[in-house]
Amino acid sequence: MTRMAEAKSFDIAKREVWEAYKRVKVNRGAAGGDGVTLFMFEQDLSKNLYRIWNRMASGSYLPPPVKRVEIPKGDGKTRPLGIPTVADRIAQMVVQRRLEPLLEPVFHANSYGYRPGRSAHDALRAARTQCWRHDWVLDLDIKGFFDNIDWDLLLKAVRKHTDCRWVVLYIERWLKADVLMPDGTLTARDTGTPQGGVVSPVLANLFLHYAFDQWMVRHHPKVPFERYADDIICHCDSEAEAESLRAALQQRLAACRLELHPEKTRLVYCADANRRGDHAARQFDFLGYTFKPRQAMNRRRRLFTSFSPAVSDKAAKAMRHEIRGWNLKLRNRYDLDALIRQLRPVLVGWVRYYGLFHPSTLERALKTLDHHLVRWAQRKYKKLRMHRARAWDWLTRLQHRAPTLFPHWRAAIMTTER
Repeated sequence: MTRMAEAKSFDIAKREVWEAYKRVKVNRGAAGGDGVTLFMFEQDLSKNLYRIWNRMASGSYLPPPVKRVEIPKGDGKTRPLGIPTVADRIAQMVVQRRLEPLLEPVFHANSYGYRPGRSAHDALRAARTQCWRHDWVLDLDIKGFFDNIDWDLLLKAVRKHTDCRWVVLYIERWLKADVLMPDGTLTARDTGTPQGGVVSPVLANLFLHYAFDQWMVRHHPKVPFERYADDIICHCDSEAEAESLRAALQQRLAACRLELHPEKTRLVYCADANRRGDHAARQFDFLGYTFKPRQAMNRRRRLFTSFSPAVSDKAAKAMRHEIRGWNLKLRNRYDLDALIRQLRPVLVGWVRYYGLFHPSTLERALKTLDHHLVRWAQRKYKKLRMHRARAWDWLTRLQHRAPTLFPHWRAAIMTTER
C-alpha cells in the first residue's frame, strides 16, 4: 500500500474501483445527467477511475444529480427511472460489492429479485407450484414503493449489517442526491431511492426484508410467498385467510411508511379442474406472466384445466407494438440475413423469457412478426409485390425449410408445456 493510500480516510483499494468498473461495463446503460457515455468515459479511463477512487477514499465523493427519465407503462402512465452518471454507477458498484456479501446470507429464500443465482424464472416456477397447492392468492401492490422508502428506517437496517463508515456515508449521500428533471430543473427528495441506481435494488431488498419477509416469518410462517423486489404474491388456503392477511399487511406496511394500492391489491381464486368455486377474480399477473385457468395435457395425454402461467396480455401487446415500430416493410434494402441479424437478439430475449410456460401462447403473440415479414417480402421481391398469397407461401416454405431461422418459430420454442 502506498503512502497516499495510507493517508486516506477510508480503506478502499484501487482494485475495488477497477472491479466495479468492469461490472458497470458489462451492464452498459445510458449516459446520466452529465451526458458522458461509457465510451466517452473510457477515453481517459485511468484518470477517471483514479478520480473516483481518490474522492471515495478521502471521503469527499459527492454524488451528482440523478437524471430522471419517464418510462412508458402498459396502462398509459409512466414509471420514473433514475439514471446516474457512469462515474456514479461505478462508485455505487463499489458500495454494492461491499454490501451484497453481508446481506445475501440473511435474505429470505423466497426473495428472488436482483440476487445472485436467482431469477424471475425461479420465482415463477415457485409461484406455479404454490398455486397448485393453495386455493387463493393475495396479489400485493405497494404504491410507489421506490419513491416512498423511508430513509431513517433504511439506514437503520444498513447499520444493523455493517459498521463500515464509508458504506453508510455514501448510501446516505445517494439517498439525498438531487434529481435532474427532464426540463433541466433540480428537485430535492426526502424519501425513496431512485429506481435505476446500481445500489437501489440491494437497498430495496434490505428494506422489504424487514418490512415484509421477516414480518411474514414471525406472524404468518405457514403462508408461502414469492417476492421479486416489490412484486409480491402470497398463497392462502381460504378467502377469509387472504382477507385477514391483507388487512394485517396494510397495517404492517403503514407502520413502515408504505401503502398498499387499494385497487391493484387483489384476492384471486386459483380455479382449475378440481376447484370450480364461483369467484370473479381468477387471474393475476406476475413478472410478465398471467396466471389463470388454462387447458393442459396430463401424462395420459388427456386435456384438463390447470391454473398456470403464460405470457401476459400486457407483455404480448408491448411486443406487438415494438414489432410494428420496426417498420419492416421500409427495410427492403436489407437482405434476409441482415434482417435476421438485426431482429434476432430481441426475439431471442423474448423467447427465452416468455417461452418458459405455455410457449404456444407466445407463438400466437409473435405471429404479428410473420405478417410484417410478408409485407417486407412483398416490397423486397418483385415477383411477390402484387401477390400476398404467394408471399405467404414463400414464408411458409421458408419456415419449413429453416424452422430455426427466426427464434419465434415453433422449432425454436420449447414444445412441451412445462
